[in-house]
Amino acid sequence: MSDANAIHKAGLSFVRRTFLPRATGLAVGFFAVGGVLWGRDEPVWLWALLIWFCFVWPLTAYQLALRAREHFLFERRQVLFDSLMGGFWIGAMQFNVLASVLLLSMLAMNNIATGGARMVIQGWLCQLLGMSIALLLLGFNFSPQTTQLHVYACIPMLVVHPITIGLVLYSLTIQLVKNKKLLRQLSRTDSLTGLANRGYWMELQERQFVLSRDTEQMTSLALIDIDFFKATNDTYGHVTGDQVLCLVSECIRRHLRADDVAGRYGGDEFCILLPDTSPQSAREVLERLRGAIEALRCEAAPQLRVSLSIGIAGCGPHLSNVTAWLNDADVALYQAKRLGRNQTVVRCLADGGPHLSRA
Repeated sequence: MSDANAIHKAGLSFVRRTFLPRATGLAVGFFAVGGVLWGRDEPVWLWALLIWFCFVWPLTAYQLALRAREHFLFERRQVLFDSLMGGFWIGAMQFNVLASVLLLSMLAMNNIATGGARMVIQGWLCQLLGMSIALLLLGFNFSPQTTQLHVYACIPMLVVHPITIGLVLYSLTIQLVKNKKLLRQLSRTDSLTGLANRGYWMELQERQFVLSRDTEQMTSLALIDIDFFKATNDTYGHVTGDQVLCLVSECIRRHLRADDVAGRYGGDEFCILLPDTSPQSAREVLERLRGAIEALRCEAAPQLRVSLSIGIAGCGPHLSNVTAWLNDADVALYQAKRLGRNQTVVRCLADGGPHLSRA
């Protein structure tokens, strides 16, 4: 995905995320402001403006933001417009204490969620401008008293708006958890083959080595090399080479058992951990894999024949660390290639020392 597409999707997500808090907040805000204005000799246009702002503006703002070229920037400007109108209603209510504090709190939460501390400061400036407009149009009056009617009218805002903000934050938390899991998975996966990448696989190898030493559980390690892969790239091109890598990795996934762990070691080399498996049993598993690979055909080059050289080493008491274990498998792999490739060689212990066994 290009940066422009990513920004576009993020902007749309931001617009959709701000709709619910604005719609519910302004809907319950109508009762808070209307409860204060009720009983006063206010002009009809002021009530019409309140109805439009609380019930029509949220839908209008949503549609405008969806059609905007820069969704995020446009929506931030609309949030500042909300602040301006909030300041206007504070002035229109003659600075009623309870309703004004609720409006300021609601607007501050929205501004923080939109742009942090800087947005809060910009929101305050817009609120001051809105108050000034209200004073110019309606005249200056100061009536901070809160009646029982005002308290009842503010209850919906006290209850509904925090719940709405909580729901939005909860959905964001769930999405962040999903994204974190996805990023963790991506950081552990080879992008071409879908197998574990080298770093993650070696981390698993270290854990398995410690577990095998502590529990005396037999574990086998296999290194796999695609025969003459460089010649494949040189003859058929790197696109075909990538297709071969994908075919081999998919075949590896199909033929391994549930507990086996496969990874891409680098280039055309693969690595496999086979827990609770002796080298001889591992050879049976990997021989079936090698036979399946021989039967593979690449659509881009049907005449191409693919084969594997495989080296297997068991985790035993003669090993001092994972590097030694990996070296044993590498020695077996080198022997398989030296003996003509397309075969499996096992490095195992017998008579007190390691030896190579050819499949």
